[in-house]
Amino acid sequence: MSLNAYQRTLKTTENPRNTEYRLFAEITRDLLAAQQRGCVDTGLVEAVDRNRRLWIALAADCADDNNKLPRETRAAIISLSIWVQKYSREVTRCGEDISALIDVNRNIMKGLNPGVSGA
Repeated sequence: MSLNAYQRTLKTTENPRNTEYRLFAEITRDLLAAQQRGCVDTGLVEAVDRNRRLWIALAADCADDNNKLPRETRAAIISLSIWVQKYSREVTRCGEDISALIDVNRNIMKGLNPGVSGA
């Protein structure tokens, strides 16, 4: 079985929570790697941008009336997304600490899969 076939199968059979967890884990690892480099570079900007786009997608999904999450949870995710957008600019433009973005992602990961520690 080719890698592409495996990935297609995984996408069609994986639990949506697991997919979200896996995506958060990948992006959080990129943020951690950027943090370890300790400078504003292309890798940091790309990691922060990928994280920002994830949160935009989450907010768009939560804004959809067909979303099955409770209204309060959806509102909280949208609020977090707005904060992520603003803080991401502070990280890339003003050199703010990336740790807060990492912490938020790790907390979301704990909610998605409480038995597993964050990236």
